Amino acid sequence: MNIPTPQTVIEQLLAYLNNRISRQSLVHWAEDSLFALAESEADVPQTEVLMEVLGYLSAADTPSFPLTWERLSAFLEKLGAQVEVSIRA
Repeated sequence: MNIPTPQTVIEQLLAYLNNRISRQSLVHWAEDSLFALAESEADVPQTEVLMEVLGYLSAADTPSFPLTWERLSAFLEKLGAQVEVSIRA
């Protein structure tokens, strides 16, 4: 498993929001990524933010950790993404 970066977490969140991956896929990816990050000795940018986001996403298959728009957009902003909504008809 590759060590997660802010960019890879942003990409996974966007994939989930755009229905390209399921909640369960996001949760499994977050669990694996959290483990990889915790076991890594690499100097990863924004490690604390990544641990917070991945920890939450890892538990998102329970009612106590809902994936609301407010929560996900806050995570994206913490990771350095500018959130903007657009619709294609």
